[in-house]
Amino acid sequence: MAIENSGHEYEFEPQFGLPERLPSDEFIVWQGSPDAGALAASAFHFNKLIMYFAALILVCAWPALESGAGMMAILMAIKWIAPLAAIGLISVWLLASTTARTTVYTITNKRVVMRLGIVLTVSFNLPFKQLASADVRVLPKGFGDITLALKGSDRIGWVHLWPSVRPWRFTKPEPTLRAIPDVQLVADKLRDAWTQSTGQTANASAVQNDPKEDRPSDRHDNRPLQVRPI
Repeated sequence: MAIENSGHEYEFEPQFGLPERLPSDEFIVWQGSPDAGALAASAFHFNKLIMYFAALILVCAWPALESGAGMMAILMAIKWIAPLAAIGLISVWLLASTTARTTVYTITNKRVVMRLGIVLTVSFNLPFKQLASADVRVLPKGFGDITLALKGSDRIGWVHLWPSVRPWRFTKPEPTLRAIPDVQLVADKLRDAWTQSTGQTANASAVQNDPKEDRPSDRHDNRPLQVRPI
């Protein structure tokens, strides 16, 4: 198959972020990992969870607040929900942080490699010739996602990719470089490497989100930049 994967412990990687050492004619164009904060907000919806738990705490404390009860009564009203909220938020943050630390994205002059997994490490090799397009989603502070659409019938399981996958695309999952810094610069590097490798011209154009596929977790004020071969 054109898309390969291999499982191994990343402590024994022959080359950081890669399942094997690169051939003499291949070199790294860019390598990086998700930003923990941006990943927590975009993939794990950490900010929404904060608002959710804050609303639950307010609901539990409201009767005491409305009756003008003292601080002790308010604390007693939230004595269960507040610790649960703290545990939940800390757990999600630790999961996002660990995911960001163990995920490595690599762009070479011939392919994109994604090293994923906290317990079981899996590497996916995506040759440029198998990439149909790359959509760039810009997040606040220069972070963003680069989604890779694959040609033909090649398919990677959504569960195997998560959270490095485009939201809500289950039938044909699209591998995604999530929450990476300087996303536009990385997209330009990917486009240039793809062009040099394939000998074709990549066309960059702004496109609209498909309303039928738009979801709250996939919306943003910035239009995605679509990089396609002409």
